[in-house]
Amino acid sequence: MSIEDLYDDAARERLVVEPPKRVDAPVRLAFERDRARVVHAAASRRLAAKTQVVGPQTDDFVRNRLTHSLEVAQVARDLARALGTHPDIAETAALAHDLGHPPFGHNGERALAELSADCGGFEGNAQTLRLLTRLESKTFTADGRSAGLNLTRATLDACTKYPWSRAEAAGPEGVHADGTPRVVVKFGVYDDDRPVFDWLRTGVAGRRRCVEAQVMDLADDVAYSVHDVEDGIVAGRLDLTRLDRDALWETVRSWYLPGADDASLDEALADLRAVGSWPRTPYDGSRRSLAAIKNLTSDLVGRFCGSVQAATFAATGGVALVRHSADLVVPAQTEVEIGVLKGIAALYVMQADDRVSLMERQRQLVAELVEALWEQGANGLDPVFGDDWAQADDDASRRRVVVDQVASLTDASAVARHRALVG
Repeated sequence: MSIEDLYDDAARERLVVEPPKRVDAPVRLAFERDRARVVHAAASRRLAAKTQVVGPQTDDFVRNRLTHSLEVAQVARDLARALGTHPDIAETAALAHDLGHPPFGHNGERALAELSADCGGFEGNAQTLRLLTRLESKTFTADGRSAGLNLTRATLDACTKYPWSRAEAAGPEGVHADGTPRVVVKFGVYDDDRPVFDWLRTGVAGRRRCVEAQVMDLADDVAYSVHDVEDGIVAGRLDLTRLDRDALWETVRSWYLPGADDASLDEALADLRAVGSWPRTPYDGSRRSLAAIKNLTSDLVGRFCGSVQAATFAATGGVALVRHSADLVVPAQTEVEIGVLKGIAALYVMQADDRVSLMERQRQLVAELVEALWEQGANGLDPVFGDDWAQADDDASRRRVVVDQVASLTDASAVARHRALVG
């Protein structure tokens, strides 16, 4: 039985029934079409000018949201194929996972969450669902409403990292880079997008994520835990041969692993340092040093994915990993090792004094831009959002339109729009 045969008609169903394609067009399966639609989406192109960790304009080497998404997609596809789940679905979810991120990355997300508290909040994953099912232009319902890219149920489910609403979300934990408590809660659907969410979750009870979404989420964790460290090394912000243990463990616990004790963190770092490609000398910018870092990233990605593959096979006993039939198993040691790498990037890159002051200015810019657009109304919005403003029937809905507009901007276009409206 092929992987395609494991997905039923409900998994391939689209919210809006589409006519058959031309008989002379290349034959593509439903999930292949989903992938193509995400690749060609305008929101995907905008990721190239959105911050991953540091701004995309700061250096030719550092990753932006698009290059990060491509790397996540590669990890997700390879892991899905190894596990026996559908590689196209996992890859599409990975390509789409950051589409909802606003300018300035998580820092912009924090600003918009505070500014939209009275109209349903803001969360990058909920915004991704909104883009895929409403804001991107591809398909319309019979009554004239946008259905976004009109992806299949299985693909939309795989794109849903947090399958619950804001009201159902747990409170935020940890701190931001400036040491203040986190304000962004994790959820996957705004209240006014609930109908399409309920449709894509047909037959699924509770909060359980499909296995393809779990693959996407792990691939994201693996990619940014490894690659953010790589970017920090090349940018001269950190040296893996000289780590401040006490400060690092404080950061790991406050950001990612609040319950981790020193012994488990020490063990994880020792195991990472035992990887043959872990650097023994500081990075010097030479071609050999660059090659050494690349070998380290490859070894770490392989290490993490290999451990998950082995643990999952051992736990599932050969059950087909399709939608809600099984769960991914991530060993505790692997979680801690990934958390340690994330903590290294957080301590030496995200918490750096120059970046913290820049982030404060970015949040101020986003706040001023939202208020300026609110005052301008439809006249200050792009035509598509101007139409949404005209159709909104209350202030909360109009506020959401302004938030959608700002979230769609790149770092550079947010600065340019702010300069034009605020000065």
